[in-house]
Amino acid sequence: MEQIKNAEQLQKRIDACSASFQDKLSGKGGKRYCLICGGTGCIANHSYDIEEELKKQIKEAGLEEKVEVNHVGCFGFCSQGPFVKIMPEDTLYHAVKISDVKQIVEDDLLNGKVCENLLYVDPVTKEKVQRQDDINFYKKQKRIALHGCSLINPDLLQEALGYDGFKALKKVLTEMTPQQVIDEVLASGIRGRGGAGFPSGRKWQFAANVQADQKYIVCNGDEGDPGAFMDRSILEGNPFEVIEGMMIAGYAFGATEGYFYVRAEYPIAVERLQRAIKEMEQVGLLGDNILGSGFSFRAHLRLGAGAFVCGEETALLNSIEGKRGMPRPRPPFPAIKGLWGKPTCVNNVETLANIPYIIREGAAKYAELGTPGSKGTKVFALGGKINNVGLVEVPMGTTLRTLIYDIGGGIPNNKRFKAIQTGGPSGGCLTEKDLDTPIDYDTLIARGSMMGSGGAIVMDEDNCMVDVAHFYMSFICDESCGKCTACRIGTKRLYEMLTLVTQGKATEKTLHDMKELATVIKNGSLCALGQTAANPILSTMNNFMEEYEAHVKEGKCPAHVCKDLMKYVIDPNKCKKCSLCARQCPVSCISGVPGKEPYVIDQSKCIKCGTCMAGCRFGAISKE
Repeated sequence: MEQIKNAEQLQKRIDACSASFQDKLSGKGGKRYCLICGGTGCIANHSYDIEEELKKQIKEAGLEEKVEVNHVGCFGFCSQGPFVKIMPEDTLYHAVKISDVKQIVEDDLLNGKVCENLLYVDPVTKEKVQRQDDINFYKKQKRIALHGCSLINPDLLQEALGYDGFKALKKVLTEMTPQQVIDEVLASGIRGRGGAGFPSGRKWQFAANVQADQKYIVCNGDEGDPGAFMDRSILEGNPFEVIEGMMIAGYAFGATEGYFYVRAEYPIAVERLQRAIKEMEQVGLLGDNILGSGFSFRAHLRLGAGAFVCGEETALLNSIEGKRGMPRPRPPFPAIKGLWGKPTCVNNVETLANIPYIIREGAAKYAELGTPGSKGTKVFALGGKINNVGLVEVPMGTTLRTLIYDIGGGIPNNKRFKAIQTGGPSGGCLTEKDLDTPIDYDTLIARGSMMGSGGAIVMDEDNCMVDVAHFYMSFICDESCGKCTACRIGTKRLYEMLTLVTQGKATEKTLHDMKELATVIKNGSLCALGQTAANPILSTMNNFMEEYEAHVKEGKCPAHVCKDLMKYVIDPNKCKKCSLCARQCPVSCISGVPGKEPYVIDQSKCIKCGTCMAGCRFGAISKE
């Protein structure tokens, strides 16, 4: 693309790209547009191979001039991918395999016949659904941070320009003063989406009020919560939007250098972000005197090594500087003294992705969404025991019931909902009594959990909540940086006590000591990782104390999950004496005489792997 030297040239480029992109979506000129999911999950499920096969067969069919193929960002409905979407008909094919490509080309692209067998089937009505927006998973969503993520090719600047890209940047550089930008962000009510929920505009104002020869804006893309993939998907689906948000922030408080900190475990996000930065530099949207405005800005990329603690902003700054990723005491806060001692604002990926919309559409329109204390939308990675696993963006104030049942499709196999863990290892669990709780920062904290970055793990009746707490405490122990004694040693002691509970070796005093130690860790830790480390334990104890007591007082795991407190047994009345379980057992702990006597399990040798139960065709094996 040619250099863009001023606002007029940018507007002309936006107009041209917008017209071209809308032509693609509308099918103007008789041309059709195939969109293929290019998110990590679908790529792992061969979507790139599907794209190549589609291009190959389109060429063989002589349709190259009539059909264009592009990969796009995450469609969100991860449990149903890979997706192929045909425009302008807006036909969405799900769970597409390479072997389905021939049918799509021959039936749909050549003959205009919808491939009925590839359409999503509503699990309640059993009806096939052709359009994406008619699927229940999407009906109650509102895409702002995920703007363009399933429509544009994230590798092409012209498609970002064609779908509202850089309109907001043009507006701030030509029509607004830095203070006006800050005032607009303040008026929007947006709070940081990284977990703490601090008002973004106030953070920018702090940095703007400091006089310095250099200021920095840092984008925190180091999401480390188990099961979280919001930031990764945004960077994969529309990196240009996040860069634009970063540039607007830089203009607002005076930063001329921006750093993206993204974990190296996100290679696709990193690659697309690198490509976007390079392309923007080539056309003049990054560099000196952008659009002739006098504003200069450069973006850099730093890779994180996967340390959970580097999601904490001061540890992240240490990592960028080449130091060990450990938190710094605060104050001074980064907005006053941050990267290399200069004023620095650290904003999460999702936060920056919201900024272009706020500037483009206005703070008032953004503030119409959400609750009085939590404006806008929130992206969640919905996973665990849920039918519709995927990426969900809903207005703040949406209830957990809507999230889990209307959008998430409920619990598989009609199991009973037990809890949802929000906020990752720093959060807590919410139960049936909280299903009608509106999702916002303050309400979740009042219920003993937190918003966090947006991970939402659903659990059903088969989950042991003691085991869940044990898992999260193991994670916290591994990820503690070790700087402060309370976190380094305290979390290890908590993990050891939880292990005793899962083994049936704890006492009632153990439970008392756990609560007491949790308070010490919270009050004595330097950063939020330690201060919230005990939340999963306290939350599960508050809501499921009867499970802890069963482990301690009765030596039983009610959910039959904790291996030391459960066993597999064979019902002699149901056993068909077929010997299949004995043949499949990896440690040869099952004995019996084929066709003559029921089989039995030697509990002293059993490793509780469950192979026998999974392999039994007659339901003769159960857990006790």
